[in-house]
Amino acid sequence: MDIDPERTLDHRPAELDDVAPEGALRDAPPDPLAPIDPNAPVSGHVPPAESAHRSAALAPEHDWSAAAGLILPAFRPVGTQGMPIEAVDLEALAAAQGKSYTQPLLDEGPCGLAVVYAMSAGGFDIIVNGDHLLSWRITPQDIQDAAIANLAAWSATAPWTDEVSGHRRLLSSDTGEGNDAARILLPEVRAHLVRELGEGGRVLIGLPERLLLLAGSLRPGDEEFAALFGEFVLEHSGAADEPIDRRVFELVDGQLVEFAA
Repeated sequence: MDIDPERTLDHRPAELDDVAPEGALRDAPPDPLAPIDPNAPVSGHVPPAESAHRSAALAPEHDWSAAAGLILPAFRPVGTQGMPIEAVDLEALAAAQGKSYTQPLLDEGPCGLAVVYAMSAGGFDIIVNGDHLLSWRITPQDIQDAAIANLAAWSATAPWTDEVSGHRRLLSSDTGEGNDAARILLPEVRAHLVRELGEGGRVLIGLPERLLLLAGSLRPGDEEFAALFGEFVLEHSGAADEPIDRRVFELVDGQLVEFAA
């Protein structure tokens, strides 16, 4: 076999004999004044995620422009404690420097139901409180308006489940997104239920849990259906993670009232 005189025994070209292979051990101390190699590896260095540079001041908890599109109303059981939204005095809150207002803002819903305002934070909700109100520098009316507008936008495309058995009919909202029961706050939803279920009968409403709005058509003489409807609401409320109310309601003149047999 012919040997190339230009190669050494380790098969490297002779002109590279004085060049250390990449990754070789140093034979001299590093020069601290030498230019930094931009392609050199840095042990343990992981570039921070781009989202890590987002200022905390721009988080929804501090920035109303970020929060306004996230806020939604949510029912809570009768007796829920909080800061009544109609009694909020912004000047008094701001004057009490150093004091924290962590109780949720509490609105009064139909039939004594409590309404809070929530922002989804991926697996849990942030409930709006007095501290948020001060941080955002807005009025309670701004929160109410934004929440109802967001709920209406969601509800416009959220589906209904329609069940029919003979002359009995049920409509339910159970999307699993947490806004189902609160849909009853919308005038357009109440009008829809009356159109679909109200002809020739009464419209029963159940709000057993946050994830379910139930509506049924009660025909004259069908007292059994009213009893079955009530039992269903009671059972679902008792087993729910976020129960609301065990009562049966009905729509009268477009408004939610407690059902009276």
